[in-house]
Amino acid sequence: MKLAYWMYAGPAHIGTLRIASSFKNVHAIMHAPLGDDYFNVMRSMLSRERDFTPVTTSVVDRNVLARGSQEKVVDNITRKDAEEHPDLIVLTPTCTSSILQEDLHNFVERAQLEAKGDVMLADVNHYRYNELQAADRTLDQIVQYYIEKARRRGELAQGKTAKPSVNIIGTTTLGFHNNHDCTELKRLMADLGIEVNTLIPEGASVNDLKKMPKAWFNLVPYRELGLTTARYLEEQFGTPYIDITPMGVVETARCIRKIQQVINAHSSTSLTIKGAEVDYEDFINEQTLHVSQAAWFSRSIDCQNLTGKKAVVFGDNTHAAAITKILAREMGIHVVWAGTYCKYDADWFREQVSEYCDEVLISEDHGEIGDAIARVEPSAIFGTQMERHVGKRLDIPCGVIAAPIHVQNFPIGYKPFMGYEGTNQITDLIYNSFTLGMEDHLLEIFGGHDTKEVITRGISADSDLNWTKDGQAELNKIPGFVRGKVKRNTEKFARDRGFKEINAEVLYAAKEAVGA
Repeated sequence: MKLAYWMYAGPAHIGTLRIASSFKNVHAIMHAPLGDDYFNVMRSMLSRERDFTPVTTSVVDRNVLARGSQEKVVDNITRKDAEEHPDLIVLTPTCTSSILQEDLHNFVERAQLEAKGDVMLADVNHYRYNELQAADRTLDQIVQYYIEKARRRGELAQGKTAKPSVNIIGTTTLGFHNNHDCTELKRLMADLGIEVNTLIPEGASVNDLKKMPKAWFNLVPYRELGLTTARYLEEQFGTPYIDITPMGVVETARCIRKIQQVINAHSSTSLTIKGAEVDYEDFINEQTLHVSQAAWFSRSIDCQNLTGKKAVVFGDNTHAAAITKILAREMGIHVVWAGTYCKYDADWFREQVSEYCDEVLISEDHGEIGDAIARVEPSAIFGTQMERHVGKRLDIPCGVIAAPIHVQNFPIGYKPFMGYEGTNQITDLIYNSFTLGMEDHLLEIFGGHDTKEVITRGISADSDLNWTKDGQAELNKIPGFVRGKVKRNTEKFARDRGFKEINAEVLYAAKEAVGA
């Protein structure tokens, strides 16, 4: 286990609870001590859900430690089964309760004897997997459970749908703009003449999972969640999957062309479906030129003002890779470095972004990320809420593009990141994240939010230097749009020479050293 006051991806049980609470009529029992039960509050506060979070904590207390948990856990499962009548109850331990080394499989088997609904254990190693990996594995376990159950009962769907159809896999509660992405993907599929066979897990019933083999293909829009399930369905039923994230003009078109290829391949080999070949090129051109404003904006004078500006990108694999490509390829912005905290999938990320940035950074250490931002002094940051906080301290604007996120990143208005409407939203986010034109000078003239207060604390804990009163006064005279850079250069100058404080003379010496 790793103790930290900031984690980019939470512990495994958060991932399991995200999956369980995304399905309809599924209840989760969390075997945990008080303190691990913050998921209900987090989901209610952040995602603005209108229903109660279907998660119950079976509390590990001193009585449990003395007598064992079996009786209590089984009682909680059967009680919730009787009260809520869920289709499925998922039992999950947490990192803390896993220390007890209890036989939770046995607990589930005992509870299943009395429960009318299904009961299963989220079998995830809490010491090896984080939130995203656990969510992916839990979804796969639930899908396999119900497909195997339908197979045993002879209820498994046979054959494919008459018209092209898709399973969209991976949209969950607490996902970054997932609900809006989901709506946009359904609209996109409807425009392409493709039926949505199932959409899991958000809003789906576990009883619908037996229909999944009928789809022509599976679409996995998020790299972190759904790939394991898609690979299982491909292995079992030969269903191809597409894992191209339709984010940005280029990647959305590439995803649609891949869908066209899959549909036409199915039509040419199917014995029952002939003449169903599709050609989406006209649709792609129409959407690119008239629905998405991103292609037009990239040629406008406004976007040309961004050409060559420096940016850094950090987030999960899906969003960090997509935004890096959009910045570099579609808007001409110089991505100094791009990074992700998904260390378990680092090779894929490097492959995706290496040609679009100068450097690739793989790390879960927020301090390292903050120092890397301070080192390159970008014009804008695109990252998580943590990078937004870093940007505040460095006086660098930040657009939030990935989880971890705050309530402000669950917008009430419609703001997808995927599809052609998503290209408009991303373009606005990118453009508005830069400080442009006369903005800095206007802040100097009219005050604005720039109070000229010097931020003396660095990003790393060991980077603190004391600014004297006269040194701070001289620094405050420097225009705001370069003050941050001067401050950091001066601190580096002082640190290299072993100075413990910075006065006006040190500031002048630093300026002379760099030829300022």
